[in-house]
Amino acid sequence: MLSRRSFVLGALAAKQRPNIIWLSSEDTSPTLGCYGDPHAITPTLDKLASQGTRYTHAYTNAGVCAPSRSGIITGMYPSSLGSQHMRCNAQLPPHVRAFPAYLRDAGYYCTNNAKTDYNFDVPKDAWDEVSRNAHWKNRKPGQPFFAVFNHEVSHESRLVLRGAEHEKNVRALKPSERRDPAKLALPPYHADTAETRRDWANYHEVVTAMDYQIGAKLKDLENTGLLEDTIVCYWGDHGTGLPRAKRWLYESGTHVPLIIRIPEKFRVAGQGRPGSVDSQLVAMIDLAPTMLNLAGVPLPSQFQGRAFLGANLTKPRQYVYGARDRMDERYDIIRAVRDNRYRYVRNYEADKPYYQHMSTPEGGPAMKELRRTHAEGTLGKDAELFMADHKPEEELYDVNADPHEIRNLASDPKHASTLRRMRKAHLDWVHETKDVGLIPEPELEIREKKYGSRHAILRAPENAGLLDRLLNPKANDPDPAVRYRAIRTMTSGLEPYLADPAAVVRIEAARKLARVDVIVKELKSEVDSVRLHAALALDSLGPKAKPAEPALREAMNDENRYVPRVAGHALKQLG
Repeated sequence: MLSRRSFVLGALAAKQRPNIIWLSSEDTSPTLGCYGDPHAITPTLDKLASQGTRYTHAYTNAGVCAPSRSGIITGMYPSSLGSQHMRCNAQLPPHVRAFPAYLRDAGYYCTNNAKTDYNFDVPKDAWDEVSRNAHWKNRKPGQPFFAVFNHEVSHESRLVLRGAEHEKNVRALKPSERRDPAKLALPPYHADTAETRRDWANYHEVVTAMDYQIGAKLKDLENTGLLEDTIVCYWGDHGTGLPRAKRWLYESGTHVPLIIRIPEKFRVAGQGRPGSVDSQLVAMIDLAPTMLNLAGVPLPSQFQGRAFLGANLTKPRQYVYGARDRMDERYDIIRAVRDNRYRYVRNYEADKPYYQHMSTPEGGPAMKELRRTHAEGTLGKDAELFMADHKPEEELYDVNADPHEIRNLASDPKHASTLRRMRKAHLDWVHETKDVGLIPEPELEIREKKYGSRHAILRAPENAGLLDRLLNPKANDPDPAVRYRAIRTMTSGLEPYLADPAAVVRIEAARKLARVDVIVKELKSEVDSVRLHAALALDSLGPKAKPAEPALREAMNDENRYVPRVAGHALKQLG
């Protein structure tokens, strides 16, 4: 019997297999000239769009890099794999592989230069090489390749730079390609100040710098005579690295640019015509099955994305989905559904503010300006919406009429039927993908050891009804994850839970009762996420956490890098 590898190679031998190159950029919204942005200077990507297809409705599953890339590389939702928490380290189930492994099985040379950031260890069979020197040129003669090049110059960390540091990043730009901050149009959810405008000017300039870098890669491909043998795919991993964009599930955080150039000999059924525009909904988890389909490699059954190019396509999407869980040091469970017109957002922890304190964004000028103008009372009314100390449970936006998603229609009777439809789409997705987001992270870590992966938890026969119980929690449930969800909304009867067998339940009960002594004990836990929950609980208590000051100072040396961030903020509140 032929091996699977031999079968695949034999099936593809009759025709030339395409090379595939990915050119990704960090923290980039569709702020390109070909997408109609009046402030964009992106001639390379504009030309690429004129030679291929520009996708107008491409969306990532998360507004931040690691969960987004987790979905891209597996073709599966991180909230299904349990890899949704920023910089966690989930264990992949045995049947889930990074999709380049299937290309390697088919004879491809696969390289990644150089970012992985998958929220799980890079599988050994994923790449032939992962490094700053990884390149398709290192393959065997005539071997087809899949090569990834990640461009970091547009990252959030570059927007905050000033002076010589910024000039270094934009040294390739001509004087005419520099931006005048005063001429930029700001979104209504930002403070209109000089510092915020400088951030936006920096953003547009580093996007132009990124365009130069991509131009060099394409020129290299052309000079070696491989351009017409190679499918070129450009994409951004999530939205702009500014407040209420990066980390969020709105259009500003999940809508991404996607341009694919397919040489004529590899086009199927009229796909990929030069200068074409495709408005179908595309999820970034669709990239994995699409690349395999274009290469003629059979699709594994575990994919939750669909192929949108190549032969034998399935029905187009009606919805794309997004999830937000722990972002750096802060938890906030949010889910989103987007169709061609509306976006539905479900806030599972609506008692938390939009802008919880997170060290990284708080260090940026735009976030500082939001805090400052809010405190002064000079912030615009639309931006003030997102300075609230809590959120509505549901949000609904008509994105066509309200592209910045400012007017929440969830309580508007005229949109009641749309709200019901989108809510159902969300809940159907939660069940179909077995979303583990309502299981607190400490419990995910405990159960991962029992079941072998986080993905397996809700698929175990004994947990058949657990998801429904998490969605409708009761405090007397035998499962600690359900009890935790229940007591988050309780205002009385919490004392018995101070002695609960589960640390996460004890911490939440103690937080609501301001029992600092109980929480401090959990700062000594051997489990990283338990110590983080304890630090967060103390931080939420403000001045009431004063007795914990010595413990918080000790926590500043915690090996979990997120615990000192929270402890530092708590100590600052204590003066």
